[in-house]
Amino acid sequence: MLKKVEILSVGTELLMGQIANTNAQFISRRLPEVGLGVFYHSVVGDNPERLTECLHYALSRSDVVITTGGLGPTQDDLTKEVIAKALDLDMILDTKSAQLIKQYFERMGKTMSENNLRQAYFPYGCKILDNDEGTAPGCMIEKDGKVIILLPGPPRELIPMFNKHVIPFFREKCEAPLTSKFLRVVGIGESMVEKKLMSLVDSQTNPTIATYAKDGIVTIRVTAHDEGEIPSSLLVSDMCGKISSILGDSVYTDNDEELEYTVFKLLAENKLTFSCAESCTGGMLAEKITSIPGSSQVFKCAAVTYMTASKTEMLGVDAAVIDKFGVVSKEVALEMVQGMINKSGTDVAVSITGYAGPGFADEPVGKVCIGVCTPDCRTVKEFKFSGNRDRIRTLSVINALDMVRRALLHLDLPD
Repeated sequence: MLKKVEILSVGTELLMGQIANTNAQFISRRLPEVGLGVFYHSVVGDNPERLTECLHYALSRSDVVITTGGLGPTQDDLTKEVIAKALDLDMILDTKSAQLIKQYFERMGKTMSENNLRQAYFPYGCKILDNDEGTAPGCMIEKDGKVIILLPGPPRELIPMFNKHVIPFFREKCEAPLTSKFLRVVGIGESMVEKKLMSLVDSQTNPTIATYAKDGIVTIRVTAHDEGEIPSSLLVSDMCGKISSILGDSVYTDNDEELEYTVFKLLAENKLTFSCAESCTGGMLAEKITSIPGSSQVFKCAAVTYMTASKTEMLGVDAAVIDKFGVVSKEVALEMVQGMINKSGTDVAVSITGYAGPGFADEPVGKVCIGVCTPDCRTVKEFKFSGNRDRIRTLSVINALDMVRRALLHLDLPD
């Protein structure tokens, strides 16, 4: 039975840190739903000898080896050739793939160089995985009780191919599929989440609970397998209910979605427009919202009032208030958010002013004030964040979004 998976990522650019290995992350997140666990991640450069060595080692300890990268038309794209040789399989031209590659270039209005036909050769006996987004098909080899899957490197090609071909293949093979659900938590750190859930974690068998934190958000993964006549989905739902009852309104979703999307949905459902006035975050909040498809139905405008004078010129902040309380203060944040409401006529507005660092003179790096105004309330809160400039800016945006969420749901702000 297939259980252990190894992801073997091919590409010197990965080893040199030129690009992040997001493919391995994506595959690792998807496979548990078909009952497979990723036991190993390996990365190897575009070198035949080292790739052969890594493949043999992977096959010695894993049931499934999934490679990414090295399927293109250039001389350093050698994954298929090396694996075919290692498995003692001939490379055969697939005429259908060759025709599809030619048609791709015709659709794009480009002249195809002959080296692109290298992508139409495959190890004998493999199953070819069509590439709907590019010219490099993948393939799947079953040999000696092992499964080797070759996928292209670009995520925009790999992800659709994985969803279309790989997941269905393993669904048919899988005997004990797992069900996972991801809860997202904001406003509580990972250590506090673990402390609050300790009684559940200590007694966990099925389902299991795992937490990890990134950028002010804690993700809780709940995973279960069928237990007798009880389906895994019911076990997961029951555990998620227990977790939510403990953590309360700090759980903002059980759909593994980003916080900005949760806020976007609340705005859209209530037919509210949204605008923001940002200082230290320099437009990060606006970028988060506008990155969502369909955000034009809620997002009205933004102002990046970075210099002190721009807060007065663009938002109408009273210069006397700035002189009295300082540019980073609750009073200025409130004037900024009210100014955005007055200038834009938006329904919901947010303001962010703070010191992200590095510090100068007596500036308290990490001090951030956020104001929120909705049709029902106006509120402001001061935060003290730690970390570098990027972290402070990111946490400012996360907490601004959470303040909007809570205001729209009429929830109290956490201490």
